Amino acid sequence: MDMTSRMTSHFDDAIDTVKASSKALAGPLAAGVDLLFGAVTGNGKILACGNGGSAADAQHFIAELVGRFERDRLPLAGVALNTDTSILTAVGNDYGFDAIFERQVSALGQSGDVLVAISSSGNSPNILRAIEAAHERDMPVLALTGKGGGNISALLYETDIHLCVPHERTMRIQEVHILLLHALCDGIDALLLGDTL
Repeated sequence: MDMTSRMTSHFDDAIDTVKASSKALAGPLAAGVDLLFGAVTGNGKILACGNGGSAADAQHFIAELVGRFERDRLPLAGVALNTDTSILTAVGNDYGFDAIFERQVSALGQSGDVLVAISSSGNSPNILRAIEAAHERDMPVLALTGKGGGNISALLYETDIHLCVPHERTMRIQEVHILLLHALCDGIDALLLGDTL
C-alpha cells in the first residue's frame, strides 16, 4: 500500500466534493442565510441538533452565533440541543433516545425560530422526530444531509431548505457540512455588519 497516494486521494476527493457541492448548493445556501438572518433579527432563535460528528457541528455552529464568527458583533440567539446531558439522559431514559430532540423542540421552539437539523445519512430517527416537532411549532427547517437526503427529504416542506451534500461517504459529507455552516455564519455577519469581500 502506498500511503502517500492514499492520503493524496483524500485531498482530491475532498476537492471534487467541494466543487460539486458549490454547484449544487450555492443557491440553497444563500436562501439559508436569509432564513437564519430573518430569525435572529426578528426576535427568533436557532435550534440545532445532530448526533456524533453532527452533534459537534451543531454545537460549533451555535458557538459561532452566540459568541462570534470572525468579527465582533452582538450575540445571536441559538441553542444546541445535544449539549445538556441532564435533558438528554432524562428524556432518553423516560421516552427513548428518539425523543431527545423532539421534546426540546416542543419545549423551546416557537414560530419565528428555525431548526437546523444535521444528519449525514438523512435517516437519524431523533432528527426526523425533531423536524416533525418543528413543523408542529410552525418552524422552518434547514437540513444538512448527504447520501441523497435519506428519509429527511420526504419530511421537508417547500418552505424548508435542504443542503444535501452530493456524496456517499460520511467523512466527505461532514467536511462539507462544516464548510456550509461557516458559510452560513459568514453570510449572516455580512448582512449584519456589511460585506467585507
